[in-house]
Amino acid sequence: MIQEYNKYTDDDRFVWKSLFDRQMEVLPGRASQAYFDGIEAIKFSRDKIPHFEEVNKILSSITGWELEVVKGLIDNKLFFELLENKRFPASTWFRKPEQLDYLEEPDMFHDVFGHVPLLTNQHFCKFLNGLSKIALKNIENEYAIELISRIYWYTVEFGLIDNENGLKIYGAGILSSSGESIYCLSNKPERSPYDVAEIMNTPYIKDKFQEKYWVINSYKQLFESVNEIEETLEKMLVTDHN
Repeated sequence: MIQEYNKYTDDDRFVWKSLFDRQMEVLPGRASQAYFDGIEAIKFSRDKIPHFEEVNKILSSITGWELEVVKGLIDNKLFFELLENKRFPASTWFRKPEQLDYLEEPDMFHDVFGHVPLLTNQHFCKFLNGLSKIALKNIENEYAIELISRIYWYTVEFGLIDNENGLKIYGAGILSSSGESIYCLSNKPERSPYDVAEIMNTPYIKDKFQEKYWVINSYKQLFESVNEIEETLEKMLVTDHN
């Protein structure tokens, strides 16, 4: 599949610009510096829907990753095979103007604005790659994939980072949501230090803001947790399915 760039409509451009503007008002002071570094490196702007060919040239020169066009949600095996091969699945369609506030299935704004900037960070990319290898070793085990998906959910989608710049957002599910960008750093949800076993024991929430967020102290910490993820998974599979 390819991105049919010349088929984007005025509505699509309106959606990109509107959501871009809204998030760029909310995210300064809230999002991780690595995310803003990525936005700058990839040259995202309000006035232009990202062109995957251009994005891929930049991404591949920085971390070796590229975007792979997909129609929408894909099965676990294909998803993790793409990550193992340093390709991030991204849809190319946009929500309708009347759906700016909420969309159940991730569209291009979520996939690209939310995820792509951090694909310029080597440790983050190595984490994705390492997680995918664990998943593919266990791809026939639905329970194992569920546990791995919880790690992905509470890091890649809904993770926070606390370093020298203070508590910030790096999860794409938050970065593409104006409401959750504000809520996650407020005094309403619970926040805890990154804990692999705890996350694996926590089902994820899809229909409302998260009740709890886990906080890393660096992207290096995230990458270095890959071995712990594999060891914890093996223990849980033996304990829960013996």
